[in-house]
Amino acid sequence: MKKSFFVLLLAAPAGLFAQTAGSYKITGRLKNIQAGWVYLMYVKNGQRALDSAQVNNGAYLFAGKVTESLPAILLDVSPAGILPAANNEAQIYLTPESFTVTHVDSFSHVQITGSVANTEFEKLQDVVKPYSEKETALLPRYRAAQAVQNTADVKAIMEQAKSIDSAMKKAYGLYAKDHPHSPVAFYALEMYATDETDPDTLQPLFDGLDTVAKHSTAGKTFQDRLTVRAKTSIGKDAMDFTQNDTLGKPVTLSSFRGKYILLDFWASWCGPCRAENPNVVTVYHKYHAKGFDILSVSLDKPGDRAKWLKAIHDDQLSWANVSDLQFWDNAAAKEYGIHSIPQNFLIDPQGKIVAKSLRGEELAEKLDTYLGGNKKTTLQ
Repeated sequence: MKKSFFVLLLAAPAGLFAQTAGSYKITGRLKNIQAGWVYLMYVKNGQRALDSAQVNNGAYLFAGKVTESLPAILLDVSPAGILPAANNEAQIYLTPESFTVTHVDSFSHVQITGSVANTEFEKLQDVVKPYSEKETALLPRYRAAQAVQNTADVKAIMEQAKSIDSAMKKAYGLYAKDHPHSPVAFYALEMYATDETDPDTLQPLFDGLDTVAKHSTAGKTFQDRLTVRAKTSIGKDAMDFTQNDTLGKPVTLSSFRGKYILLDFWASWCGPCRAENPNVVTVYHKYHAKGFDILSVSLDKPGDRAKWLKAIHDDQLSWANVSDLQFWDNAAAKEYGIHSIPQNFLIDPQGKIVAKSLRGEELAEKLDTYLGGNKKTTLQ
């Protein structure tokens, strides 16, 4: 469902939005509203950062340096421990310019002057606004269906939201294609790109960006990811690797040849992964005897072996589990370009990737396709 810009910023891969480095100065003015403090949230040196400024006589000031231009948010409430409402946050594009942000009647209603990047950012937000409004309109229906546990309606609404989100991502991609030299073109491309997006579609869009964006740190990172993604797209041979299991014995991916194998990346600390595990367990028990197996790779942190083992036991993951306990530096995860979890790849008996990012009943439906002769599995 619709997420606030605050949530989107927190979820965004740190340091991936780019243009140029330099100093910024934001002069803020409040018209017909009151605030004691204003907060600026952004990404700095790959980490989420939060600055604050006191409002004096209806004005505030932020000044500093950015290594990459990137989206940011201004808040008139501290985000510590809360999820700010939409009217408490104002979207801006933090770039090495001196510009003025005027908040009119409500904190979220802003007029920005003196910044070319923010003018372009506003145009981009106007492009995707119809889609975000449609998602927001679904929220009351979604909450009502959840309240009465109407799973059919919840699923239907989620499908609508998924369709709207897909259309919004295409709008971002079209903007990047049509405005390759815009200072926010790289941001639009990042919003368009997902783990499932065909790298052959992304590569020409990236190639069309201006030189500054492509040669920035974030641009180089994006190209590296495209290179890896091209190696892990559907139809490619799954890259082989070896890691130790829970007993310290080496397990090699290619040793599963002859079966359909789900290469599953997860971690004990990952809530969505743990929520998905019961679905994976159900599918495993239904199809294991018919030639299906699983190799789970955990991105647990150094020193967290006990947590990894406990999660395996608690979630009843009775298949091969491996890890080098190196968190995001897990060797297999880096080889497969894993930047968010859960993520998985379905590999056929010949070792080719035939599907990826399967969730819920999608995995059962895909295995029905390959192993055949089975009714649709309903997951509880």
